[in-house]
Amino acid sequence: MSKASRLSLEEAHLVRDACLCLHVQRAARALARRFDEALRPLDLTSGQFLLLTSLNRPEAPTIGSVAALLAMDRTTLTANLKPLERRGLVTVSIDEQDRRSRRLAITDAGRSLLGAAYPVWVKAHAEAEALLGTSKADELRAGLKSLS
Repeated sequence: MSKASRLSLEEAHLVRDACLCLHVQRAARALARRFDEALRPLDLTSGQFLLLTSLNRPEAPTIGSVAALLAMDRTTLTANLKPLERRGLVTVSIDEQDRRSRRLAITDAGRSLLGAAYPVWVKAHAEAEALLGTSKADELRAGLKSLS
């Protein structure tokens, strides 16, 4: 490798200090830890809470639609569904309209757990938002939505 193709210390510091991806990932990990800790007494992670929430609909959604909503690939979503399915919180069934597709449904036990988890999420969310201030939290949400 030639010397000209190496990243300088200044360039590395620019990436460290300016990279939106790095800062969003760091913040996402910190927020996930905060919510994971709050939801731990219910034996739920923040990702599982969000997945259960995404299934709380009148009609059972397809794996593809849930994957799109959560910005996950299907294989990652399937892996994340397994523990919830083992716990009896969700069911995966063949779509009657398209036998190649799978439908995801939250069970009564899943709805009960989600109901218990919601006030915990509300409290943790209010605490996290208070760290930013409401107007900055709204700005952040708008900026993140524009990126996705």
